[in-house]
Amino acid sequence: MAFLEPYHGAIEVAQIIVSIALMVSILLQARGASLGSVFGGTGAVFKTRRGIDKLLFNATIVFAILFVLISFVASAIPVPATTTPTTIPTGQ
Repeated sequence: MAFLEPYHGAIEVAQIIVSIALMVSILLQARGASLGSVFGGTGAVFKTRRGIDKLLFNATIVFAILFVLISFVASAIPVPATTTPTTIPTGQ
């Protein structure tokens, strides 16, 4: 996918933005099963998602799919070659 090489920087920025949006959408979701289910409480509480919960749930799925797709595209793009070689000083 060398034709996308000029857009390498833009794809990296898009990946960062989508990853932040994915993290925020995960953290904003209400916790369904709390620690009470770990200590013997019933964790079988099912509720129907409505309104903002449903929107946030669907947005999380969309952000996750976008993140995976952008990651595959970014990994297939060859990294642009630098014009000057970088060398490490030897200290002589």
